[in-house]
Amino acid sequence: MHNFAIALHGGAGTISPDTMTPEKYTAYTQGLKKALDIGYELLAARASSLDAVEAAVKSLEDCPLFNAGKGAVFNNAGKHEMDAAIMFGLDKTAGAVCGISIARNPVQAARAVMERTQHVLLSGAGANAFAREQNLPCEHDDYFYNQFRFEQWQESLAEGKVQLDHSEKKMGTVGAVALDCMGNLSAATSTGGMTNKKYGRVGDSPLIGAGTWADNKTCAISCTGHGELFIRSVVAYDIACLMEYKGLSLQEACDKVVMEKLVAIGGEGGLVAIDAAGNIQMPFNSSGMYRAMRTSNGKEEIAIYGSDEKVV
Repeated sequence: MHNFAIALHGGAGTISPDTMTPEKYTAYTQGLKKALDIGYELLAARASSLDAVEAAVKSLEDCPLFNAGKGAVFNNAGKHEMDAAIMFGLDKTAGAVCGISIARNPVQAARAVMERTQHVLLSGAGANAFAREQNLPCEHDDYFYNQFRFEQWQESLAEGKVQLDHSEKKMGTVGAVALDCMGNLSAATSTGGMTNKKYGRVGDSPLIGAGTWADNKTCAISCTGHGELFIRSVVAYDIACLMEYKGLSLQEACDKVVMEKLVAIGGEGGLVAIDAAGNIQMPFNSSGMYRAMRTSNGKEEIAIYGSDEKVV
């Protein structure tokens, strides 16, 4: 049996230890661990990496601490516009939604696009209509209401700013990558986007090659950060290209893109990545990134700040 592994993230950014209370720290790491356990247990039962990343991301979407699904931020109109994508590395099939507002789990809608349509990306009203047509779990606005997110939005309105995530500049995106025992890679990403965003703004999360990528020949990637800069850098695909065409290792490719190319244009954030051998990288150029990983050979990590901090 092929070795298997999973890695996930819950956002990156200026996450100050000074404002991280023990209670908040525990809540965040427990949310990460729950999603990690769900995804890993599926892989251990010989489920596909596609099932594992979808289930892990759904768990993060259901946790109001993270800016996706139930915890999605408010846009300028006081509504929720969510984005998600999923991709299977065996044949590079992919599905995505953007500006969806009624799906309880946008990543589930993204997978339905991949498996039940001839398209890759559905947007706005069309994505909502598709979710209803497919009988996916849908919710009213009150399901997505969160007092903390509401206060973020009110502060952003008062300041007239669009925020990546008004609380401590955390880039609120969740995502997962996995390698299953059949040797297949998958990636999934989901986000509520920017607080107070206008005009139907869409970030990198639902864009295949920018925020999400999976190819059995190279790697699976899920990104989190300042979406506009990740789009301009085509971050996820750039890492895969450096591996395929220049022969770089996963670590070398991730470091080149996250620590050099993104930094050069002011792109803040990070990503989780896994290659065909099950090697995992979780680089970030911000002060922190909510992240977790586990491999079938016993390696596990749950952390928020630097590499010296591990919670298991």
